[in-house]
Amino acid sequence: MKVVSTPAEVERVPRAVAIGTFDGVHRGHRAVIDAAARTGLATTVVTFDPHPRVALGNRVELLTTFQRRLELLAGAGVEMTVVAAFTPELQALTPEQFAENYLRALGAEVVVAGEDFRFGNRRAGDLPLLERLGFEVRVAPEVDGVSSTAIRSALVEGDVIAAAEMLGRPFELDGTVVKGDQRGGTLGYPTANLAVEPLLAVPQFGIYAGAALDHRAAVSIGTNPHYGGTERRIEPYLVDFEGDLYGKRLVVELWARLRDEAMFDSEEELVVQIARDVDETRRAKRPV
Repeated sequence: MKVVSTPAEVERVPRAVAIGTFDGVHRGHRAVIDAAARTGLATTVVTFDPHPRVALGNRVELLTTFQRRLELLAGAGVEMTVVAAFTPELQALTPEQFAENYLRALGAEVVVAGEDFRFGNRRAGDLPLLERLGFEVRVAPEVDGVSSTAIRSALVEGDVIAAAEMLGRPFELDGTVVKGDQRGGTLGYPTANLAVEPLLAVPQFGIYAGAALDHRAAVSIGTNPHYGGTERRIEPYLVDFEGDLYGKRLVVELWARLRDEAMFDSEEELVVQIARDVDETRRAKRPV
């Protein structure tokens, strides 16, 4: 997939353009992309960075990093993505200006979006306006009950199975492995300390089963209350993995929530419980 920041960087050819933020690239987003692909024209996405709501000063827990969003779009069959910088200058464009600068300039013949799509200054543009401007408009079918907001709500409850059903894939934690307390190694279960971007959604505290790097992973999300921790830590233990992960990007799938985090009467009891968590992780099934 080719990624550019302006239409001027690519050849103007007949395209079907899907527009949106595509946070999470969930099943609803893929319905938009699939509708564009069915036209037979070059499947192109116009998306925004940063997320428009974030740029406008709102608190939004994002479902994917920018890098992962692009990877998922490529995996969905998108041929080219235009990443429009959501700047004050972009926000000031009238709907007509946006259509000319970002759609007509690409060669868009078909524009695909959700029924309630709005664009341009003060969100004044809609799909009927695009039709009046000469574009063929296709409304992507809604996927009942699927939205980025609903996925975030499921994660607040720790329901990663419901989140996976809406995403069409397991929810992922995407970050960089950094130095931690290195306590897990002394217990026989060395964990990676995963640092994630501050705006990324993280599920309810607890112990989860999942996978990373083709290994099952028992994942602790919380403050390590047994050791009196106060800062949130994300610590996956990759079962049967050997190697150095420090400084590397790690994408961890979450398959099921196993239990709440807890305090134990002794370190021995903690180790026994970790062994149970690892056994459950070995038996866990990928939700989709």
